Amino acid sequence: MATVKLPTEPAAEFTFAGGIRPKIANIDFDLGVTYFAYPGERLPGETNGINYWEAVVRGDRRIGEHIRVAAGFAYSPNVSNTGAWSQYAAAGVGYDVPGHLLPQNLAVSFTAAAGYSWFGNQAAQLGGFPLPGYLNWQAGVTFTHEAFNLDLRYYDTNLSKENCFVFTGDPNARPGGRVNLVTNPDGLVSNWCGATFVAKAWFALN
Repeated sequence: MATVKLPTEPAAEFTFAGGIRPKIANIDFDLGVTYFAYPGERLPGETNGINYWEAVVRGDRRIGEHIRVAAGFAYSPNVSNTGAWSQYAAAGVGYDVPGHLLPQNLAVSFTAAAGYSWFGNQAAQLGGFPLPGYLNWQAGVTFTHEAFNLDLRYYDTNLSKENCFVFTGDPNARPGGRVNLVTNPDGLVSNWCGATFVAKAWFALN
């Protein structure tokens, strides 16, 4: 469960996921399905809400003792209930700092990844045009001390402020951007998709 700020004004985002994690030829696979639910939407709009599901396949493999590589692909037949299918492909690499270089009971890993999202056409009542495709990337470091974890990470994307409005429907978008007569005739721009830094802490009780 997570708090979210979205145009439909849901009370929260609930994520339900299930799947299997087989190991094939030294590759750890993660095959799963995720359902995103947004209860309490006050403004469900033309699509009567934005609940949707997504299927994901992911694989990662360790190369040597300290390097990990991973790649994945996700597909939704109706992303955010817009009528448009979505596809997402991504790959990343991680480096685990050797333990003899660190204090006792501390683990440190550096990771970076990049991905690309592309989409089909939305429903006719939303304009019938495809949602804008975009690149995204992230890099960060994770510290682990026994059960405690701290992740510090930078995220960014090449999605323009104009296409950010098209993609999110930000109700606080303002005019002043480049006009697109099909997707954004008013030239509205949104700051919801800019670069950001995220710090996350959690306990892993294995």
